[in-house]
Amino acid sequence: MVPSIGVLVRICAVLVCLVAVPRAPAVVHGATASGLLRIPSNASLALAHCPSRCGDVKISYPFGIGRGCFRRGFELTCDNTTSPPRLLLGNSTIQMTAISRYYGGNTAWASPFGFNITMNRGMDTYIKTWETPAKGVMLHEDNSLYVVGCNVDVYLFRDNTTHLIGACTSTCAYSRETMKHSGVEGCQGNNGCCSIWVLQQPLHSFWLKLVRHDGAAVAETDGVLPTVKFILSENYKFQISDLYSNWINSSNVEDVWLRTVITDQPSCESGRLNKDSYACNNGSNCEDLAYGGYSCVCPRHGNPYLANGCMMEAAYNPRPRGTCTRSCGNITIPFPFGIEEGCFANEIFRLNQTSSNVIILDRPPYAQYRVTDISLDGFLAVSNMLNDTGSNNMERIIDTTDTGNYIMDLTDDIFDFSQEDEIKIKWVVANLTCEQARLSDATYACVSKNSYCLDVKRGKTFDGYLCKCSDGFQGNPYLQNNCTDIDECAIPNKCNGTCHNFEGGFNCTRCSHGKVYDPTKHKCVMSAKQHNLILGIAIGLACGLGSISLALSAIVLTRKWKKGIQRRIRREYFKKNQGLLLEQLISNENTTNKTKIFSLEELEEATNNFDATRVLGCGGHGTVYKGILSDQRVVAIKKSKIVEQTEIDQFINEVAILSQIIHRNVVKLFGCCLEDEVPLLVYEFISNGTLYDLLHTDTTTKCLLSWDDRIRIAMEAAGALAYLHSAAAIPIFHRDVKSSNILLDDNFTAKVSDFGASRSLSIDETHVVTIVRGTFGYLDPEYYHTGELTEKSDVYSFGVILVELLTRKKPIFINNLGVKESLSHFFIEGLQEGALMEIMDSPIIDEADQEEINDIASLAEACLRSKGGQRPTMKEVEMRLQFLRTKMLRKAQNSGNLHARTIAVNAAHMASHGVPGYSLEPEFESSIYLPR
Repeated sequence: MVPSIGVLVRICAVLVCLVAVPRAPAVVHGATASGLLRIPSNASLALAHCPSRCGDVKISYPFGIGRGCFRRGFELTCDNTTSPPRLLLGNSTIQMTAISRYYGGNTAWASPFGFNITMNRGMDTYIKTWETPAKGVMLHEDNSLYVVGCNVDVYLFRDNTTHLIGACTSTCAYSRETMKHSGVEGCQGNNGCCSIWVLQQPLHSFWLKLVRHDGAAVAETDGVLPTVKFILSENYKFQISDLYSNWINSSNVEDVWLRTVITDQPSCESGRLNKDSYACNNGSNCEDLAYGGYSCVCPRHGNPYLANGCMMEAAYNPRPRGTCTRSCGNITIPFPFGIEEGCFANEIFRLNQTSSNVIILDRPPYAQYRVTDISLDGFLAVSNMLNDTGSNNMERIIDTTDTGNYIMDLTDDIFDFSQEDEIKIKWVVANLTCEQARLSDATYACVSKNSYCLDVKRGKTFDGYLCKCSDGFQGNPYLQNNCTDIDECAIPNKCNGTCHNFEGGFNCTRCSHGKVYDPTKHKCVMSAKQHNLILGIAIGLACGLGSISLALSAIVLTRKWKKGIQRRIRREYFKKNQGLLLEQLISNENTTNKTKIFSLEELEEATNNFDATRVLGCGGHGTVYKGILSDQRVVAIKKSKIVEQTEIDQFINEVAILSQIIHRNVVKLFGCCLEDEVPLLVYEFISNGTLYDLLHTDTTTKCLLSWDDRIRIAMEAAGALAYLHSAAAIPIFHRDVKSSNILLDDNFTAKVSDFGASRSLSIDETHVVTIVRGTFGYLDPEYYHTGELTEKSDVYSFGVILVELLTRKKPIFINNLGVKESLSHFFIEGLQEGALMEIMDSPIIDEADQEEINDIASLAEACLRSKGGQRPTMKEVEMRLQFLRTKMLRKAQNSGNLHARTIAVNAAHMASHGVPGYSLEPEFESSIYLPR
């Protein structure tokens, strides 16, 4: 039963599509300027930054995108709004799917495109025209026009003429259900589809006439007018289900096949006369086209529309660039094959990588091969042949043998497609013999050392040559120095004996007597008897050596372990002793006076591991050792007694203060050590001990210090304290001024020492409130009662030293009644009672006159005043002492060098008592500064 015309017409369509067989994607060559007809080169296109790809489609000249990149009539557009981007022909919506680089680039393909004609009431005849959107592109003659509709006659005419190309009639003889179940396929005319083969010549344009016949009325279904659809394609396998679809099933439609043609001149002869517009390069052939215009073709491969395009692609380049992609997925891509420019030997060996990481070999004019493996032995493994959608199209290629089999026509190709199957394709380097190939060093492919050339035949016919690595070598013979030696000795079962490998081969020697070949170890081994004997000897030696090694290792490790423990302990002591703080405090010292932080090992070596014979004395804060450093400097090393935080703070304080002081009458600090449980200080060595020892050690003998020496020592000590109070970078209060902290060097020059209790002040401070520190007998009573430390506290202590020098009595002494008494009180009472001369040291009475004694006593009394504000400053004390000594020296000079005679007497006296290092030279030197 025939369905109603209205229903059938409503579900039918007209679609025009152009489809081609599987073909090779384009290889990019670039483009030339729009409207400029001079032949460009690859280099000029690269400099013009012409796009070489749009999505998955490569572009080759004369096609191109953008100004300066295409020849007139071959303009393309890239639509980047889709993913992947679409390559469009001109400014149309026709999508290009491939541009062939073979046969001069004269073939291209586009996705199906089409249009509909809706039939209105009262109209039986419809006219539709179509023209290619690019002048250089024509419809190939192998395309067909397919009509999908009911009860229509279609007439196809060439260009704008009345030349009829063909006609067909489409009827709907069956109901929808009948056609569905009958499995009708193809355009048979009575199943809603008919076709017209273009056949004769390529078309720039066409027009068609649609006539509704049999007076069929136009019927509406659901308010929709019936629509007729047209399809133009080379091959379309019509399914009855398509008749009821809104569009055509794309799996049944092949791409449109296009031809390219140069149309600005009618023939090759005319084109050559116009050199500026002639499209062919000097290595290509020009072919006239019967339908007007001409095309250019390279003799073998290449692009005839580029300068030197034919020669450039044919030449073999044996030197690839340095960095190339040599793998894709699990496929290795060895040279001469490659993907990027400069990575393949020539265009014939170029492979393409799709967006889905599939390696494709493109061959003309239809074939694409999915490559699964590449062998340098002359084979390409392929899984199948592909069409545009990636589907298997091998059957279709085989079916084309009745039309000439395009693959079989490629007799000059380096690939043997006559051998292709679903597994592999043969290839050669070039269609040359080895003898011919060697004539050109620039293009000879066998460039590796230890390689050779091999002539290849296909059946009985010579085909070309391949390169092989010589026997005993492996690698890629197509790359410089890539054929490397094979280590046959590393190959299992290659040699059942002693193996000796050499370049290109190996020697195999049978096992010597007593040895057998072990196939598991691949070498000669001893027999079981010899093995057991040697094994026993080896075990014995190993055990002996092992024991010795173990013992030595244990000793070494123990020592290292102990040293490690010592290092860790010393590091802990360093941190505990505020080493990090001290490093910061002394880090700003200048290089010439840099205070050094010594290691404990250095000081142990300097003091013979702190031998008791090196002890110089014991002070209030520790023991002092004599040491000799590695640079032969003699030093005094002070080691604290008590390990308390307060002592450590004093230690750090003393180092920080001494590191800032540079004065001839202040003991010089060389450095310190913080790696012991108790911190150590390293001073310059002072040979003559302390002023306290010289005054009080043996009071039964005459003091070795003359009256002049006592005044000079007092003056030098006062000068050092005055420097600390007022001339140092920051004011420093000593806080423990006493005779035992005044050292005497070889020349009996005073050196103030022991700054453990000292305090520094900011410039704007006049005092500081602290915990009371000092030594009884020297301690300022005002400081003792208030805790307020000022510079006058040091003045009081210095006053006690002056009294010591006058009386030669200790700060706390036993009086005649056997009671302890303060020297300062004893002195003040003596002054008040007028008994000054009675309490003086007897040698002073002999050497000094009353005026000098009174001056010193008056100065001492001023320093010992109970209120600090009434005491003089250390600077004033120093100046008064200097004035007094100058006056004494003048008096001695005026009295006939009495001073010199006194010095000589004292020198003789000191020498008789064994005082080393004393010399008259300092005294004579000081006399030159006296006024004349």
